[in-house]
Amino acid sequence: MYRLKLLSVLIAATLILAVVGQVNVPVAAQTDEAVVWAFVPSENSQEVLASADAIAKLVTEKTNIPIKTFVATEFAGVVEAMCNGQAQMGALNTFGYVLASSRDCADVGLVSVRNGSTSYRGQIITLATSGIKTLADLKGKTFCRPDPLSTSGWIIPSILLKANGINVDTDIKVTDVGGHDAVVENVYNGNCDAGATFDDARGQVADKYPDVLDKVVVIDYSAAIPNDTVSFAPAFDKDKRAAIVKALLDIVGDKANADLVKSVYNWTGLAEAQDAFFDDFRQQLDSAGVKIDDLVPTPKPEATMEATAEATP
Repeated sequence: MYRLKLLSVLIAATLILAVVGQVNVPVAAQTDEAVVWAFVPSENSQEVLASADAIAKLVTEKTNIPIKTFVATEFAGVVEAMCNGQAQMGALNTFGYVLASSRDCADVGLVSVRNGSTSYRGQIITLATSGIKTLADLKGKTFCRPDPLSTSGWIIPSILLKANGINVDTDIKVTDVGGHDAVVENVYNGNCDAGATFDDARGQVADKYPDVLDKVVVIDYSAAIPNDTVSFAPAFDKDKRAAIVKALLDIVGDKANADLVKSVYNWTGLAEAQDAFFDDFRQQLDSAGVKIDDLVPTPKPEATMEATAEATP
C-alpha cells in the first residue's frame, strides 16, 4: 500500500491534556434557559441525535443544567451556530474547530478518544476491482466526500491530492454525500470511483455489507489528525463549563455508558485539551498555503437544525 506523500502536510498533533480533578465542581442554581449543544451531521443523524440527547440528559442529571441538542444539516452549520450565538456548545470536527476558533467563536474543552488515541488518520478508498492503485490514478474519476468541511473526508485529502498532481477543481468530479458511512456505501455500490473517510469508516456499514472490507480497499492513508472536540463559546459561564466537562468525563469513564458513548461518532472516551492541541494542524495548513476561510462554502450556510431534542431535569 502506497503511503500518501506527506510533503508539507505532515500533521503531528501536540497534546496538552489537563489532569481531571477529583473534587466536585459547584453549579449555579438551575435556570430555565437551556444550553444548546450542536452536532455535525451524519447519514444517520436521527441516531446521533438520540445518543446525544441521552448523554445530555445524563449531564443534566449530574449538573442540573438543562441542555438542548441539535444536529445541523451541514458541518459549517455548527460553526455558524457557535458564531451567531445559537449554540453554546459544539461537537466540532477538527477543521470546524480551527475555523470557529479563528473567529473567536469556540474554545476547546474536550477532545474525543478512540481506541486510546486523541488523534486519527484519514483514508482514501476505492473498489478492489476499480484499477485505481495510486492517487495519480484518480484523475478523471468521480470522488465522494462527506462534506466540504470534513477534515479527513476533504480538507486533508484535497491538500494531498494537489500534492500528487491532482487538480481537485478540474481533474475529479466531487460529490457530497453527507457522511463518512455514506462515502463507503456509495463507493461500495459503484456510485463513486473513490472517496475519503476517516480510518476505518468501512466498519460503519459492515452489518449491511458483510464483504465491505474485501470489496472496498484503502489505497492510502493520511498522517495523524487531531480528533474532534466538545467546544464551548468563549463567553460561556465558566462554572457551568467546568461542571459540564466534569460530568462528561464522569459519564465516559463509567463502563455502563460505553455503548451509548460509542454511538456518538464512535467515541470511546473524552480527554481535556487546550487550544494549543491544534497548533501543529494550523501550522501545516499554513505551510500548504491553505487559507481557512477559502475553504468555507459560499454563501455561508445557516445554522439549520436538522433535528432537535432537549434534556431537562
